[in-house]
Amino acid sequence: MNQSDIVNIIIQTINTIFGNLFSSIDNNIYLNLDNLVFVDSSLISKSMFEKLLGGNGKNGLLYLVDSMIFGLALFYVIRYYYFNIIDTTVERPGQFFFKLLIFTLLVNSSYFLLEQFLNILSFLSLSIQEIGKDIIGHNIDFSELITTLNKVIVSDSTESNIFSLDGLIKSFVSVGLVSLLFSYSLRYVLLQVLLLFSPFSILSLISTSTSWIFKSWFKSLISLFLIQIFIPLILIVIFSVDNNEKILYVGGIYALMKINDFIKEMFGGISFTVFSNVSSMLSGFKKGV
Repeated sequence: MNQSDIVNIIIQTINTIFGNLFSSIDNNIYLNLDNLVFVDSSLISKSMFEKLLGGNGKNGLLYLVDSMIFGLALFYVIRYYYFNIIDTTVERPGQFFFKLLIFTLLVNSSYFLLEQFLNILSFLSLSIQEIGKDIIGHNIDFSELITTLNKVIVSDSTESNIFSLDGLIKSFVSVGLVSLLFSYSLRYVLLQVLLLFSPFSILSLISTSTSWIFKSWFKSLISLFLIQIFIPLILIVIFSVDNNEKILYVGGIYALMKINDFIKEMFGGISFTVFSNVSSMLSGFKKGV
């Protein structure tokens, strides 16, 4: 066996390994991505989430928030009589308790309000997907995206050649999809955490000194919601790419990876890009060392 045969065997082995890896990614990743990205009211309709929040009216965080409301009312009464003794003005009882009543109703209706908000979000994203499907002729989702990428990028002559241009593009696309899976898994968890925190955020509006909590919570929640509106638009652009310009698909995948950073720059909010966060932590660690 000469040197050329050994090199060919090594190349063929590498291509086989990567081919199996990419095939596994394609077969398993897109369904998870669709479920993680396009959320609806089922995000909070799970029994465990409902028990944690108290959407069934029997237990959960709402009991704790209601206790805090009672504590605020008691604190106001003590504060009101104390400031009257020292002849200092304080918020009128009628104004305070009316405001407290409004926030009590909002807090205890938070599960219903969140459910309707998620339904509206799902309706908007589905509407964009349907409009895109009518215009482009493709289902606007990750399942269709991976099928299209495999048809366009991988040809018969380069299907298992990782060292070709198409093979390199396919490698980037597959790595990008894995990155998206991790990032949108984090987004899914962050959404649930922020939604659980909603009663406390609403209650923070009762005082100007704590209203910043609601503003930060709302900005973070909206930035995570906006992702679901922008992703179908990016997918429509990707499906519009000319098949002869394969390199533009790399740009489309990169846009999906960076859309969170773009929205964070425009509207503020929270970042859930896993790989960039890990890189930031590592660079911070190196600076500390």
